[in-house]
Amino acid sequence: MEPSFIRLYETGRLAEIEAALRERMARCELCPHRCMAERAAGKTGKCRSGMLPVVSSFNQHFGEESCLAGRHGSGTIFMTHCNLFCIFCQNYDISHLGHGDEVSYEEFASMMLALQARGCHNINIVTPTHMVYAVVRALLVAVPGGLRVPLVYNSGGYDSADTIRLIEGVFDIYMPDFKYMDTDTAKRLSGADDYPLRAMEALREMHRQVGDLEIDGRGIARRGLLVRHLVLPNNLAATDRVIGFLASLSKNTYLNLMDQYRPEYRARECADLRRRATIAEFDEAVEWARRAGLSRLDKWR
Repeated sequence: MEPSFIRLYETGRLAEIEAALRERMARCELCPHRCMAERAAGKTGKCRSGMLPVVSSFNQHFGEESCLAGRHGSGTIFMTHCNLFCIFCQNYDISHLGHGDEVSYEEFASMMLALQARGCHNINIVTPTHMVYAVVRALLVAVPGGLRVPLVYNSGGYDSADTIRLIEGVFDIYMPDFKYMDTDTAKRLSGADDYPLRAMEALREMHRQVGDLEIDGRGIARRGLLVRHLVLPNNLAATDRVIGFLASLSKNTYLNLMDQYRPEYRARECADLRRRATIAEFDEAVEWARRAGLSRLDKWR
């Protein structure tokens, strides 16, 4: 099955999306923060980003979900900076400290093509929310250059449903986090008290576009929605309510429950984050998912 962005390119719709995204960046309203920063004029908003992509690394990654990594890896491109400010971020050197290099759109496209040439099953854009314009701009170079593998939108979940609606067809696979269903926690830990509302809006739009995750005969994801959720100690994320929403979206939602939290960056500033989640807490989250009827459950310990 050919990625949907091929058709967008052939019909001229991809160029229209690029132009619309550029207009939205004139006074940036790509994400729910709506900073209104004039990025095209060199101004930066909360994500501290301009027009050109800043890339931390790109590689053939085998540590993603098996349906993404397969035998030949997921072609991950890690974007620098983020529109969230999670005090426990495990990639804080990239997201908060800004480690990475600014590249041209042509260089960005070359990264995609190089990963495809290595046999990667997909191009996995990590933290694309604030850099979605750069992705689309680079596709205008990469598609005529021969890019033919699906794109993965691997975000923190704090996405604007309007922007997701605008880029319909660019990404065949959406893989957002759903971090919290508690507004106070979202504000205290990530600086976004409207995170639950915005995440629900965005996930509904993502699911409308691509539906439940489709996996081919080789076990490789081709299209659909895959959601990640990190289990925090003391049920800070309101995991039971996150699961309830996902089950209401679709009982076939592919959910990866993750037991990988560890105190990083500024996590110890919050008393509830000074320890890892217990085995009992994680097992309780798994039981919540089963009771909610989510049958497509992956578990990362």
